[in-house]
Amino acid sequence: MALFARVRTAKPPFLHLRCFSILSPDSNTPLTSVQKTRAALSLLKSEENPDRILEICRAASLTPESHLDRIAFSVAINKLSLANHFQTIDQFLKELRTRRDLQNERFAAHSLILYGQAKMIDQAVFAFDELYNEGLCSSVKSLNALIIACILAGEYGKVNRIFTEFPRKYDITPNLETYNAVIKAFSESGSSSSAYSVVAEMERKGVEPNKTTFGNMLAGFYSEEKYEDVGKVLKMMEERGIPRGLSTYNIRIKGLCKLKKSFEAKALLDGMLSRGMKPNSETYGHLILGFCKEGNLEEAKNMFKSMKKAGCKPDAQCYFTLVYFLCQGGDFETALSFCKESMEKGWVPSFTTMKSLVNGLAGMSKAEEARDLVGQLKQKFSKNADSWTEIENGLPQ
Repeated sequence: MALFARVRTAKPPFLHLRCFSILSPDSNTPLTSVQKTRAALSLLKSEENPDRILEICRAASLTPESHLDRIAFSVAINKLSLANHFQTIDQFLKELRTRRDLQNERFAAHSLILYGQAKMIDQAVFAFDELYNEGLCSSVKSLNALIIACILAGEYGKVNRIFTEFPRKYDITPNLETYNAVIKAFSESGSSSSAYSVVAEMERKGVEPNKTTFGNMLAGFYSEEKYEDVGKVLKMMEERGIPRGLSTYNIRIKGLCKLKKSFEAKALLDGMLSRGMKPNSETYGHLILGFCKEGNLEEAKNMFKSMKKAGCKPDAQCYFTLVYFLCQGGDFETALSFCKESMEKGWVPSFTTMKSLVNGLAGMSKAEEARDLVGQLKQKFSKNADSWTEIENGLPQ
């Protein structure tokens, strides 16, 4: 640690000044690590230049130890991959691995996940082998990260190869997280029935399946509409003494809602309540989205009322869903009430949704409410002020 401190302080003074000026050009006060990351996130959200994105990340000295730093890494990689700067991503991650404070398995594993986010699985596999030879990817933690990277990239076929070959090749013993990730991959790729053999292998190796194991299986069987298998999985849980807790019910409710069977999902909710189980915001969120997608806005609004009555707090996405679908259904007045409630909490729906709401209000002779809403948005989002002014000028006088 002392050597690392000397290396850090040995950086040329101009480099410190350069990094500092990027993140806080108008201040002479040194920033804390959290302040640096927040400043970096703010800059990254609007930055498109790949070189500038790397400069911002370097200036913040991001590490995977901090949740906020991991978000910043994710935002940077996402922006670079959307712009097809894949070589830049590869060079950047290799550069980060030369930092003394990042020469550990935690960052090695996180870098594999970042490759997966960018859908660069060939590079992730190459990096895994390279890092293994350096002693930085020698445990199951890194193997699990590589499998998760494949799932993020949608490379489900490679999950099976890695799961089959890598434990033997690299002398790594899979653990519960490994098996659960593999089952998740099968479930997401339409091969949920393959999960049965994975569970059998787990039990042969003395690894006890848990609620996540069976939850992943349930999600897969619902998406494939294999209801007989849903029953089998529930029976397997019962035989192993794994209770059908809230997480299991939420998976089942989500699965039914995605299949546009929201009334069946609501029946599950009613069953929970009759057993004295308390649903959470996630439970109601799935039902609200499900009914909205089926065009049953009245039931969606009823679910929102039930949610609040049950003492569950709606999240931002819940409000955004209701405002969007109410606008689509032409119920602009109700959409406005949900929008106001959301904005009071600091949550503002997307520009497209808000534009639909403003135009909808204006179209039903509520130009004053539309204008008031535009005024609030111009004040809150100065970068979109010109666009809102243009919309405002088109409103009825």
